[in-house]
Amino acid sequence: MDVKSYINAARLRTLPLSISGIIVGSFLGNHALNSQIETGNQSILSSSVFWLAIVTTIGFQVLSNFANDYGDGIKGSDKNRTGEARMVASGAITPKQMKNAMIITTIITLIVALMLIYVAFGKENFGFSILFFLLGIASIAAAIKYTVGKSAYGYSGFGDLFVFLFFGLLSVVGSYFLYTKQLNFLIFLPAITVGFLSTAVLNLNNLRDFDQDQINQKNTLVVKLGITKAKKYHYFLIFGALFASSIFVILNFSSIVQFLFLIAFVPLIKNLVTVAKNKELSELDSELKKVALSTFLFAIIFGIVNTL
Repeated sequence: MDVKSYINAARLRTLPLSISGIIVGSFLGNHALNSQIETGNQSILSSSVFWLAIVTTIGFQVLSNFANDYGDGIKGSDKNRTGEARMVASGAITPKQMKNAMIITTIITLIVALMLIYVAFGKENFGFSILFFLLGIASIAAAIKYTVGKSAYGYSGFGDLFVFLFFGLLSVVGSYFLYTKQLNFLIFLPAITVGFLSTAVLNLNNLRDFDQDQINQKNTLVVKLGITKAKKYHYFLIFGALFASSIFVILNFSSIVQFLFLIAFVPLIKNLVTVAKNKELSELDSELKKVALSTFLFAIIFGIVNTL
């Protein structure tokens, strides 16, 4: 077994983006929990809920990447692609081997998810435990069905919606709920921010792959919209993220320090300029990393400055 090929298939560069929502939701949820108790404050880094949520999310992301590699590989969508080589398409991993890797990853992720649910809710919140178990199953299904099967939603333009829902709303609001056992509707604002930024990464990916996706009849939202409208959509996602996070800070304002999260938007604004001027779509590959890491930076800064 070539471990390096599986590591490549796991696409480690996508992991910081995948845990960004968990970081934001956990910081805010842990802060809300600490404000409710009278004795002592638990550090986020000493929270077993935080680390189990991180590992669970990484498991979902790796499963999604394996499934994406497998689905696109057997459909021929990764032939002559721009960017990182795909393991099934290149022959480094056979379809059967990738299927087995998906099964193993699913089992491990489910076990960790069950541990997370038990630690967060115990025996006294059985209803919440069932709800989050079902959400975990839905996350696994969404990860696999992105490119696998005849009804793969990544081939019909719904990838953006699922990324927004799972990487944004579920990730932030769900992790917040693990701590507080209740909803605060203001938490949807940073959830929308992370969702928009995560979707922007997917949009850049689909812009880069526009020509190849057209050939392979992979009808992403970019293929449906066309390049010009897809770029405008990208501007909306970045500015929408900036607006939602700014409104959250204004509504929860206690110190000017809270606006330090704007540092993370400096490279994102530069990204908008690059996208606007871009004429060779393959050159957008480097922008994926810029937006993904900016989202990760946003999550850390936003989480810290809003819990001081």
